[in-house]
Amino acid sequence: MIDTHSHIYSEEFDADRAEVIARAKAVGVEHIVLANVDSATLEPMRELAQAYPDFCKMAVGLHPTSVTADYQAELERVEAELKRGDYVAIGEIGIDLYWDETFKLEQIRVFEQQLQWSIDYQLPVIIHTRKAFAEVFASLSKFKGAGLRGVFHCFGGGIEEAKKAVSLGFLLGIGGVVTYKNSHLSEIVREVGVDYLLLETDAPYLSPVPYRGKRNEPKFMLETARVLSTLLKLSVEKIDEITTKNAKKLFNIR
Repeated sequence: MIDTHSHIYSEEFDADRAEVIARAKAVGVEHIVLANVDSATLEPMRELAQAYPDFCKMAVGLHPTSVTADYQAELERVEAELKRGDYVAIGEIGIDLYWDETFKLEQIRVFEQQLQWSIDYQLPVIIHTRKAFAEVFASLSKFKGAGLRGVFHCFGGGIEEAKKAVSLGFLLGIGGVVTYKNSHLSEIVREVGVDYLLLETDAPYLSPVPYRGKRNEPKFMLETARVLSTLLKLSVEKIDEITTKNAKKLFNIR
């Protein structure tokens, strides 16, 4: 399995990070893609990736909730990092209007700049969106035919948004939410099929059942795979095989 979205570089793991990684490997996690938030998370992420270079892969980007009026300095740091060539993706990026629309226009500008970089640097994007699918799709439409690719991380849209994302060549990141009672993701997963899915945790957030309410970690991704196995009537091994293949292709992990 590949955890395609994790923040185990964060302080929630400072006390037992090595044990968390050992537990992940013990259940068959082969790689973890570390998603960046902003300049404050770059160094912790890089330190972890340097400690586990064959296990941890990095993405770099400016998260929409970190966008303020003074976003240019943050964007310059992202571009400087991209020039280093150490990254498998640009992310997590996107538009988030769930809590606050104050910097909506700035979020759109920042998102579209990073979409352009994904084309320039030939890297996939990891998209975060809350209450902003219309805005995200509007931005993506400006790059039609340019070769954009990526994943809608922690997919939270409906069936129409899922179909639209897939039609644009994007994958859907599925994590612990699919294990929750009455999760709307069950219908979406069945409709879309495993060929368009990636496994993820978003650790330390969104732990699957039976760990809901506790700190999430990559080991728990096995519970997500088990639920997908039931929903799609495929073995856990087949879910692992196909989602791992999807992840390796998207992020060019050899």
